[in-house]
This record gives sequence, C-alpha cells and structure tokens, in this order.
Amino acid sequence: MTEIRHSVCALDCPDCCSLLVTVENGQGTRLRGNPQHPVTRGFLCGKVAQYLEREYAPGRLLYPQRRVGGKGEGRFERVSWDEALDTIAARFENIAAQFGAEAILPYSYAGTMGLLNGSGMDRRFFHRLGASRLDRTICASAGGAGLTEALGVRYGTEPEQYRHSRLILAWGANILGTNVHLWPFVVEARRNGAKLYTIDPHRNRTGAASDKHFSIHPGSDTALALALMHVIIGDGLHDAEYVAQHTEGFDELRERVKPWTPQRAAELTGIAAEEIVQLAREYATTRPAAIRLNYGVQRSERGAMAVRAIALLPALTGSWKDVGGGLQLSTSQAFHLNRAGLERADLQGKSLGRTARLINMTELGRALTVVDDPPVKALVVYNSNPAAIAPNQNAVLAGLRRDDLFTVVLEQFQNDTADYADILLPATTFLEHTDLYLAYGHYYLQLARPALAAPGEAKSNVEVFRLLAEGMGFDEPCFRDSEDDMIRTLLDTPHPFVQGITLEKLDREHSVRLRIPEPFQPFAEGGFGTADGKCHFKAESLDYEPPVESRFGDAKLRSQYPFELISPKNDDSMNSTFGHRDSLDLETSALHMHASDAARLGIRSADQVRAYNQRGSCIFVAQVDNSVSAGVVCTPSVRWGKRAPGKRNANALTSERLTDAGGGPTFYSCLVQVERIGD
Repeated sequence: MTEIRHSVCALDCPDCCSLLVTVENGQGTRLRGNPQHPVTRGFLCGKVAQYLEREYAPGRLLYPQRRVGGKGEGRFERVSWDEALDTIAARFENIAAQFGAEAILPYSYAGTMGLLNGSGMDRRFFHRLGASRLDRTICASAGGAGLTEALGVRYGTEPEQYRHSRLILAWGANILGTNVHLWPFVVEARRNGAKLYTIDPHRNRTGAASDKHFSIHPGSDTALALALMHVIIGDGLHDAEYVAQHTEGFDELRERVKPWTPQRAAELTGIAAEEIVQLAREYATTRPAAIRLNYGVQRSERGAMAVRAIALLPALTGSWKDVGGGLQLSTSQAFHLNRAGLERADLQGKSLGRTARLINMTELGRALTVVDDPPVKALVVYNSNPAAIAPNQNAVLAGLRRDDLFTVVLEQFQNDTADYADILLPATTFLEHTDLYLAYGHYYLQLARPALAAPGEAKSNVEVFRLLAEGMGFDEPCFRDSEDDMIRTLLDTPHPFVQGITLEKLDREHSVRLRIPEPFQPFAEGGFGTADGKCHFKAESLDYEPPVESRFGDAKLRSQYPFELISPKNDDSMNSTFGHRDSLDLETSALHMHASDAARLGIRSADQVRAYNQRGSCIFVAQVDNSVSAGVVCTPSVRWGKRAPGKRNANALTSERLTDAGGGPTFYSCLVQVERIGD
C-alpha cells in the first residue's frame, strides 16, 4: 500500500519546508517538497532531499546504552529504558542533594526546530528540577539583539515579496546554500530586471551567481553600513518624509556618520571607496530595494552593532513603504504563541524558590572547567553536538572528559558528543513524532504528525522528559500533557496574528498563514516595536571599532597569527547534523585560501595544512581558489572532529569571547597561522 503523508522539515533553516513523504508498506521511499506550500513550492534542498538515507542509515542509534569504556572512547553496552531512566533519576537526585540542582545543566539548541521536542517538555522538566538555565546564544542571539534594537521587533520582509524587488542585497547571506527557497523569488525578480549584489568575505555559490560581489573583510560590516549612510545622507538621498514621520534621532545620526567617509570605510572593509559610493547611491535610488541579511554578519565581536546598523538602512531610505522593499533577518517574533505556557518557567519556584542561574552555552568550556558555585556535575545534551559546534573546543573536550561529570546524551547517531556520554539514549527524527513549527524565514505555522515509525526503541524528546519527570516523582499535571495538549497550550493566545488558528485547522491544512495582511508590510507606516512606534537610530551606540582578532585589531596577535579565519555554513550540511556522510566530511575538511597567500607559504591545492593559534590547532586540506581575499582563510562548518586528523575541527581555534550584545559567539573573529605539513 502506498500513501502520501505530510511532514515538516525540522532542521535549523529559515525555509521550514512543508514535506510530502511517500510511504510504501510502512517504509519511506521518497521525500519531496510540497508544491502547495507558497514558499516550499515543490522542491527541497540537496541535504534534505537525501534525508531518507539518514533516516535508514545503519548508524542510527536504536537502544539505550551505558558507557563501558573511557570518556570519549565511544564504547557502550545495551541497557533497558527502565535501567537507563532509573540511573539518570538516581544520579540527578544525588547530585541535587550534594551540590544543589543547579549543578545539573541542560545543553540544547536547534537540532530540531519543533517547539515540543525543542523547548517543551524538556523545559518543564528542568524548570521543575531547579537545574541551571541555559542561555541559548550559539547561533542568533547577537543578531536578534541588534535587530530588536533597530526595529523593536523581529519582523521582516516576507520572501514572496522579493519577486517585486529591483535591487537585492544578500548581506552575509548565502541564499543558495542556506536559504534556497528564497532563490526562485530572486530569479523571478532578476528576470524582471532586478540586480542581485552580495556582500560577504567568502565568494560562495550565491556570490558567484550574483551580478556583483563585494568581498568585505570579516567583522567590518558596521563600517560599510556607516559609510553607506554617510553617502545617502550627504547626497540627500534619504526619504525625508519617512524619516520625519517614523524615526527618531536623525540629526544625531547625520553627525555620527559624517566622519565615516567612503575612504575611511574602504581601508577597513577592503571595498574600494568608489564602489561604496556607487552602492549607496544605487541602493537609495532603486525602488523597491530589499536586503536579505543573514547571521554570518553577527558572528563577530561587533556583530549586534553590525546587524543594527544594516537594519537601519531601510528606515533611512523609506524602503519599508514598498512591496518588495525592506529587510529580512528573521520573522520569528511574528509567531506570538504561548511559549510561557509551554515552557512553564514558573515551576522553578517548586525546587529553588527563585530563578535558577543562567549559563551561556557559548561558554560551555568555561562552565565545565572553571565554574564552581556550584560546579556543573551533570550535563544533559539533546538537539546539539557541543563537542563539535561549541567554541574553544579543547576546553569543552577537557570538561567532557571529567570522570565526575555525569553526561546524558539524546541522539540519533553516535556523534562527537555521544562518545562522551555515560548514558546514551536513542532519539526519533522529525519524521517520527508530532510537532508544531514556526519559521524564521516566512509566516506559515505548520503541524507535523508522525510519517514513519520510529526504529528500535527510539523515543521522542517529549516522551523521554515525560518519563524522567515521572521517575523523579514530579506530579504536576503538565507532565502528563499529550502532544496535542501542548499544541493547544501554544495556540492559546490573544494575539491577532494567531487567533483563529486551531489544532483542528492545522490537522486539516498542515500549514496555515499567520493572520497578517497580504502582502505584509509591518513598517510601511511606522509601527515599529517601540513605545512610540518609531525607529530609533540611537547614533550614540554606533561607535565602531574593529574586532580584537582582526587585521585591524590587536597588533601583537596579528603578528603571530596573520590570517582571519571564517567558518560559514556548508552548503550541503546543517551544522553537524550530516557529519556521518563521507561526502560532507570531505567538504568540511577544506581550507580555502587566496593564491598569493598560498604561494608565499609554498602551499598548493590538496596539500595538507595546519591552522593554529593560542587555543589549539586543526588539520585541513588546502583549496587554493581565490574565493576569499588575501589574509582570509575559510573552512565550511561543521566537521565531526572525531573523523578529522587530530580529532579536532575549526572550533579548536575559535574563542569563547562574546559579541557586543546578545552574548553570542564570535566564530568569525578568529586569527590563525597556517603552515604546510610535510614535503
């Protein structure tokens, strides 16, 4: 018997695709994009189109296991679910009694974007336990802080509107690699005469396909944005009427950007002054003009400032008034769901009588090796692979090797972090459980039911934390909620964007547009998320200085480590999710270099090279292709370190230094030296 079942891609991507799964006699045989979905439009990215290979891969974890080897050896024996859960509950109770419940730390991020399995029963469990809270900063917190400071709310231009744009700036946005469902709208716009320009330190697939690529130095985006404002205001190209009606602080902004001449910005960005002038004038005079800003910009020390400066440009030019104008970084805050009711932070009072301490996930190495009030004695990892994706990798691995750290990992494959587990639990994939999905790249709320049976004894995160709550005697009714109960809780909100969207409607239609106008122009007439509804330029906070680890930063560091390392997302992977694939391991082992740098160091393509700094070292395969400027090296992320020589990936080189706001990681503010290995 053959059926077509609906699902939703749960991977950390703005597209949040609607899927159709062909199921024959209980086996998934084909996965394709839903042609009825206005953004998915019937196709999938290359990584998800092959997802059934991952679903049925021989490496899937099928049963609970207990460590029998040393930490990091990855040797386990099978145990029952009862034994595994009893062990976890007993260890948690002992740790809480001896050190306090805050000695237990959950570690998770967006391995699934599903609300129930990503931030549902798990949050309830850890809140009731009184465990430390995790500040989930590893990806988007700096950008979110910058965008919110600029606009007051995380809304943006809907992807369908990009077809109407006449100029599209992909700023730190590899659309073809990490946002491919925006691309058809870009293609449609270009067929109608639009231009696509990219601004990125790496000339990726999108840059190669664009009309013009601006190769900017890492971490200098604020300087470029300020210089664009200098030209726009100086030439009188700003929208004076929009600025007068819907913004505050223009006079101060005008004074702030006066020193930011194109010549000054050219020195910092590597983009010629005349190109900056031309870009500013073209952006300000082309209507509609849209910016697709992505998160690469904010992975630098000045990342929040960079996002804020760029997000001010549409208010300066008034492009929010145009269908096909404005900017998109994230649409996530438009989904005004009842997250408080889902997560139940109020349960912390049951154990602590107060709010638990907050530990920044970007500083996991420090949390596991330095923090001692109380020390972290138990770590529960799910929806993430911190041994591969967290910065300052050597410190993280040193912490994971601690014999006194009880580590529980919920996973689908035995990845880097799983090797350090004391208890390893098999998790379902998104095709195997119920969940509700918002998007951060469009405005459709989506429901997925299980399309495939879970293999072996794999359980969803919801079920695991429900069972743990039962095992620890948590008797609050919320721990007995079904998935449908939790979805109804999320939908129980008075906000007009969500009112009228019911579980029954989602079950019938699978994907439902938020109750917003079509087209959605959130700031066409002001309406910013501030008390007065205006965009506040706040010129005083645009005080840019280059990152410490950059070509214009600390001179001593630069003399020792002359290359700026960036590690953007790989086109064919999703962070470390597909690290088991041989093809992905080959792609993420590359270090892209400029020919002049390679020649000076005697390096040719396919040579094995070592990149190193004061934090560690990593071995790569050189790829001399001029996709980066001189002085920049680039490796696609994130490789499973366990598959690499020396068992390290690029995060052995990155630091725990935080961004200027939002507490995010500074993955792209990273200086290294490079040398050829062998003859």
